[in-house]
Order: sequence, then C-alpha cells, then structure tokens
Amino acid sequence: MKTRRTWRTRARKTAPRSTVPDVLAAAAGALRGRAGWAVGSVLVVAVGLLAAWLFAGTGGEKGTPPDARARIYEDRDACLLTDEKGIVSGAPAAPLWEGMQRASGDGRTRVTYVPVTGEQTAANARPFLNGLVQRDCEVVVASGPAQAAVAAEAAPRHPDVRFVVVGDGGPGSGSGSGDAPENVTRIAAGAKAGDEVAAAVERFARED
Repeated sequence: MKTRRTWRTRARKTAPRSTVPDVLAAAAGALRGRAGWAVGSVLVVAVGLLAAWLFAGTGGEKGTPPDARARIYEDRDACLLTDEKGIVSGAPAAPLWEGMQRASGDGRTRVTYVPVTGEQTAANARPFLNGLVQRDCEVVVASGPAQAAVAAEAAPRHPDVRFVVVGDGGPGSGSGSGDAPENVTRIAAGAKAGDEVAAAVERFARED
C-alpha cells in the first residue's frame, strides 16, 4: 500500500501540464482594465481605417459629378451701378436688376450690381464705375443721374464696354441725340425700363 501511494504521487508530479488554459487566462486578464481598453481602441482604429480604405477604393473611380442644377456661365459679365438704395424693393434699380436676372437665364451672361454709397454725385460715383470697368464688365448698366452721367462720360474712353444708361445721362443724353457714342444705349426710366435693359443685355450677349 505504501509503495502504491508513492507511485501515484510521482505520477501526479511528472504528468505534463497544459499551458493553453494559462495563456487564455493571461489573455483574459490582459483584456481587463487599462490594457483591455488600449487593445480595444487599437482594434477599433484598425477596423475604421480598413473600412475607409475599402470605401475609397483604389482611386481609379471618378469624383462626384457636378450638381446638374448649378448654372454654368460663359465668360461674360453685365454689371449694374445703382444709387445708395441698391436693388431693394421699390428702389429705382430694382426692376432693372430683375430684367438683368432674366437676361442671364440662358447662361450667357453673369450679372452683378454695385451701389454707390455716400454722396450721389458724379465725382463720388466715378470710382465705382471705374471699378466695374477694371473688373472686365462687358456691359455696364447705370441707374441714377450721377451714375448715368459718369457712364456717358466714360464711354468714349472704353469703346469695348457696352453702356446702358437709364434716365438722364448728362451731355448728349437726349432722345434721338446724334452725339452719343456708339457703345451707349439710352433707356428712359419707367415701367418698361426693366424689360428694355433685359433686351439690351441679351442683344449684346448674342453679338459678342
């Protein structure tokens, strides 16, 4: 009996012990606490990068197509020079701006406006008009006495610019006057001024 118990004790001591449970237990312990958060964060980042790479593809695909609703204009600008009221409802230039917007509907001409701030005199309006010419506005529509005066004054110096003068344009602005430059179109202020401005802008766009 004594010998038999000794044999069993030796068998227990010499039997090989599996290390797999120990490894699993160590891994489980590592995943607990701060180490677990670190490992989990790394895995989340890695999965996110992999998903982004798969979504982006290899770069051979074309980019997002342009919005079909976006209007593409030809390289032509029509600019409106107004008084300090601008294009607010009821202002003298409001119907002119509406006409210019209609004229730009075919995509041939971009339209913009600039109000003359400060004193409504020719001396004060002149720098604003010069700025429009320097911005390569092919058509300049002038609304207001001071604006019309400086437009008529600048027309001979800028034969490549079409000037549309609404109302009194100073010297040579009378109806049927023969001394107005060829690049000046005169329109009487009134209810039909917006339609006439629209027609003038459309005509100039077709001629260029």
